[in-house]
Amino acid sequence: MKRGWITWDQAELPRAAFDARLAAVGDHLAERDLPALVVYTDIWKSNRARHFSNFMPYWNRALLLIARQAKPVLLCGLSPRVYPWIRSVTILEEILPSPDLAKRLVELCSDKGWKRIGVLDLAGLPYDLNQAISSGPVEAVDVSLPLVPDEWELGMYRHAARMAREGLTEELVGGVGLVDHEFTGLLERKFRRAGAEDLVVLLTNGKTVPLPARGEILGERFSV
Repeated sequence: MKRGWITWDQAELPRAAFDARLAAVGDHLAERDLPALVVYTDIWKSNRARHFSNFMPYWNRALLLIARQAKPVLLCGLSPRVYPWIRSVTILEEILPSPDLAKRLVELCSDKGWKRIGVLDLAGLPYDLNQAISSGPVEAVDVSLPLVPDEWELGMYRHAARMAREGLTEELVGGVGLVDHEFTGLLERKFRRAGAEDLVVLLTNGKTVPLPARGEILGERFSV
């Protein structure tokens, strides 16, 4: 679930991180003789585009276009009224209104003279976009990029692990005898206040595999 206020803490994730990530994409594109890479994003599949631009949509969908020799461009299905907010929390400067993402992509490729582009995980695109892009006038090449965590991402992993350990240490003792929904609510409040964004809480009394809360009373021994 995506919720809450989205901002950009550049002390935690500086612009240099994105510069390095985009440079690595540019090198990969050069090796494959591709002028640009298309990265799809929506509220369910936002991590890749965010990795390269810090953009994460609350709703709707978009295409992040990463060119070898230019700044990334966002083809966006969102209303232009939110573009100032997008620019304030991302590295993006150019945002193109794109109610029809595939059509706008073809127009942009035509303007650039691109006949062939890379698409990250082409087979994983929503069906309508996959069909429109695959059958369009621009050749779409399926690209797979290994995501090797960099120093900034590893720092976030460590922070998340500390957050989880500290929050559970404080809350576990008080969970005995509570209904699992109530205990999950306490955990969510704890982690959201600590800055957690993506959160999944699974519990078990030891009789089942860990599952979402389902109205059970937690015993003296339970796992989260």
